[in-house]
Amino acid sequence: MGNAGPRAIFVGAGANLDHPSYGTPRETLEAAFRDLARRGVQVLRVSPWYKTAPVPVSDQPWYQNAVIEVVTDLSPDRLLAILHDVEQAFGRVRTVVNAPRAIDLDLLDFRREIAPGGPGQAILPHPRLASRAFVLRPLADLAPHWRHPVTGEPIQALLEALPADQVTERL
Repeated sequence: MGNAGPRAIFVGAGANLDHPSYGTPRETLEAAFRDLARRGVQVLRVSPWYKTAPVPVSDQPWYQNAVIEVVTDLSPDRLLAILHDVEQAFGRVRTVVNAPRAIDLDLLDFRREIAPGGPGQAILPHPRLASRAFVLRPLADLAPHWRHPVTGEPIQALLEALPADQVTERL
């Protein structure tokens, strides 16, 4: 796959529970991608899908994860609000951190911008992006030359630094 430019916007997508209306985690997330398009967020590319162990390690079901590259005229904060709206429309209720879920959409990188976040504001890049194999592996498929906007580390170095218990299997 190609490499995204400096204006790229990346969103992480994951789920480990079936949805009563949409089906499997992957079917649910693909339906969410279509919903994003209806909300002014065009999906340009979808990474390969991965089956991934929960982080932190637990006995919950494994996840299916992908990263999408999107295009939008929205601001980072408005895009984050849209992602949360889509999650809510698909039944996501945020109660317990790292709980199993039918949908999870995270704003990972918005045109390499750096922002500290705050109430209702995006933290850019995503604060745990560099420590999660389920994000870095599919991101590397879309953007093999991507570098962390804050540290400048190449994605391959970030992947090599991950702990061995973060298991990912390309589907």
